[in-house]
Amino acid sequence: MATVLADKGVVERPWLFLAARALRRGTNLQAGEYKFDKPASPFEILGRLARGDIYYMELLIPEGFNMYDIADAVGKLGTMPPETFLAAAKNPAMIRDLDPDAPSLEGYLFPNKYRVYRHTTADQICRMMTSEFRAQWKAIRTGAPLHDTVTLASMVEREARRPEERPVVASVFHNRLRIGMKLDCDPTTVYAALLDNRFRGTIYRSDLADRSPWNTYQHPGLPPGPIANAGLSTIKAVLSPAETPYLYFVAKADGSGGHNFSESLVKHYAAVAQYQRATHH
Repeated sequence: MATVLADKGVVERPWLFLAARALRRGTNLQAGEYKFDKPASPFEILGRLARGDIYYMELLIPEGFNMYDIADAVGKLGTMPPETFLAAAKNPAMIRDLDPDAPSLEGYLFPNKYRVYRHTTADQICRMMTSEFRAQWKAIRTGAPLHDTVTLASMVEREARRPEERPVVASVFHNRLRIGMKLDCDPTTVYAALLDNRFRGTIYRSDLADRSPWNTYQHPGLPPGPIANAGLSTIKAVLSPAETPYLYFVAKADGSGGHNFSESLVKHYAAVAQYQRATHH
């Protein structure tokens, strides 16, 4: 250890570190990867090794990221290519005890800040995220069906930009499901295209017409599984949605991220026309 530190220029001579070690014989040194970006005194180095001040990176996963977004974020850390993470995330084995119908780990990679070390594997990252999901879900103490709740929450997360609108967007989807009306959720068509490796950055008419089981423009009811990873407040919004008569919503043209909600198609078309007038001048 002394030789390595001297070779890398952290200490001037190996014996300096050994001397410090001899003076503090009772100190336990902890294994791990350490980052020394400047020379330090032997006692400072010893202190860091004793504290276990190990080098790690922070992986920040916001609400609404899907497994492709997470794979990109992991790739940016430089420890593995995005494809390595994606392959691990596509295997639902570690969540199947909780959700036997999960097509992948999508929906269960809980949005949070995670500590990743240089040698952390893709499976370990997935395990940290799914463990976090398990803890959060358990804390809610609900008897609601997990698979459907998390699937719906992922759709609300992608649609509702503003936190206060989540229970209202959730109510629209609940109302549609209740009367057997298709959900017509744009983010599901994007996800269908991502899964087929044909997403081109925007939704085309061919995407809306695609017969993928994930496309809620083509199939009534929920898609086969979650399309993103929802945060706690969105999961709660789906468990207790607002009471509304709404069946439609369209973005407001003011760039606020808010929506206009309507209960009838006539009112909805008026809101859509208003949006198009404001955005296509």
